[in-house]
Formats: sequence, structure tokens, C-alpha cells
Amino acid sequence: MVPNPSGAPERPPSIAPMLAVPGPLPVPDTGWAFEAKWDGVRCVLSTTGDGTVRLTSRAGNDVTATYPELRGLGRALRGRGVVLDGEIVVLDASGRSDFGLLQSRMGVADARRAALLARSCPVHFMIFDVMFLDGRTLLAAPYAERREILSALGPAGAHWSAPSYVHGNGTQVWQAVVREGLEGVVAKRLSSRYTPGARSAHWRKTKRVETLDVVIGGWTQRRGAPAGVPGAVLVGVAEPAGLRYAGSVGSGMSEREQSELTAYFAVIARPTSPFAGQVDVAGAHWVEPRLVAEVTASEWTRAGRLRHPVWQRLRPDLTRLD
Repeated sequence: MVPNPSGAPERPPSIAPMLAVPGPLPVPDTGWAFEAKWDGVRCVLSTTGDGTVRLTSRAGNDVTATYPELRGLGRALRGRGVVLDGEIVVLDASGRSDFGLLQSRMGVADARRAALLARSCPVHFMIFDVMFLDGRTLLAAPYAERREILSALGPAGAHWSAPSYVHGNGTQVWQAVVREGLEGVVAKRLSSRYTPGARSAHWRKTKRVETLDVVIGGWTQRRGAPAGVPGAVLVGVAEPAGLRYAGSVGSGMSEREQSELTAYFAVIARPTSPFAGQVDVAGAHWVEPRLVAEVTASEWTRAGRLRHPVWQRLRPDLTRLD
């Protein structure tokens, strides 16, 4: 690292994270690396020559105080000036990232509370890139070279690691991700340079989604639309105890489908909720649970809600309007 006349260690440059574009697995895949996609929060970690650590969120906010257990990475890197890219996660008992658990850690600025949470719900930093090392930028270096440098750094500890990638064999990686219930796959060109803050086609993310049928039990008004036009539907799944609320779905619905649902809802409106248990949704309108819809979602939350649900279609073959 270049000496600083003031005697203080040089701070590594601020580097915004490179972003992936959504898309299918690349074919052919011989020039690509495949990594597991972790369900957490993106973070850039930088260390100075004295081992000081700074954590920056994707939005550019300083979140160092929120995750005190990651400060030890500066000491583990032996005081080298480094900028690392990765994902902060909380792992469940099976070793899978659990976003629901991570939410209890997010946004905590109080040092005492953050320290208590670090013991009861520790995070893990999944490191997958290095952009700067000991005074030298690595942005122009190809991905494969950067990963070799990262491997040589050997960042492994109780709260951080650098998971390996697979060269080619994208289909097999995808099958393993589905089998293990992980969020998805990120494919990266072995020759790609690091482009800070840019969404690049050289990085491609493919998320695993579940397709399922849900029962519509209510709806909420579409903002700015005439009265009676739904902006989202409230859905549930049938269980022995009754219809269990599973969340609100609005994304993916076309205007034609909204118009169709408006007509249906006028016929099957009811004054009370059809869901078993209380549903706290402001402005909810209730309907008889006769309509079935097909939706996709990334996973179920610990609270039994659909995560990132997207409307696909109404299922007339499963719907009863008589």
C-alpha cells in the first residue's frame, strides 16, 4: 500500500457493487462460472492497513455498526488493504440462508443491541469477489483471476467464507440448487471485468421459483383506478383448520385480468373475511373463496407467507362461481 504522509493507513477506494441481469442459464456454459445465489443483503467490505473494517450496503450506506461480528475479518486479513464483495446472510440449522432471520439484524444502529444480536443471531459474510488489494485496483482483471486472488487471501472464519464456484456444468449446478432449496444461481463470465455500479450481461442471475395454486379470499383497491378495481388479491391455502392467509399478490396482473376480477368480485363479495385467523390488511375487501389463481413465489417465509409472489393466471378449471 502507498505510504500516507500523515501516518494513518490509506483508506481503500469506495467501490459500488457490480449487478447481475435476470435471465436463463447461459448455453453453452463453458466460458462461465456458476455460484449459488444467497438470500441476504449485498455488502462491500473494505479493510485498511490497521485492520479497520468498513461495511457499505448496496445503497451506499455505512452499516459497519450493524454487524459487529464482521470486524474481525480486518484482523484475519493481517491488516491488508482490501475491498471485498459479498452477501450478508443468516444461516439456519441446515446451512441455508434465511432472509426472515436476517431481518432481525437489519437496520440496527445501536451498538449494544447489535452486539447482543450478533450473539443470538449471528450473520455470515459470503465473499465472492475482490476488487482492490494492497493499493492495486483489480477492476480490469478477469473474474477467474480475481477469484484466484480471493482464494489466495484465504478468508475463512466463523462469520465469513469464500464459497467456491463451478466452471461450466450449469445444469448440474441448477439441479443441486433446486435439490438443496437455495434461492438460485448466478452465472459469471470467466473473462468478465468488474464494472462498479453497473448491471452487466456478463453476470446473470437465475432464481428458483415455486408455482402453486392459491385461493382468493379478498382484494385491495388499485390506487388511482375506479372503485372496485383490484390492485392486489389476498390469497390463502386450504388447510384442515380452514383457509390460511398466505399473502397479497399484485405484481404481474394485467389490466384485462384486473377488469375480469372486478366483475367476479362484484358477484361473490362478502362482508367478513373467509380466512382462518385475523388478517391485518388495510382497506381489505372480502370475497367468497371460490376463485383459484396460479402464482409463483421464491419461497415461504417463516411466518407462512409467500415471498416475492407474482400473479400468473386465474385457474378457471379449478374455479367455482355457481
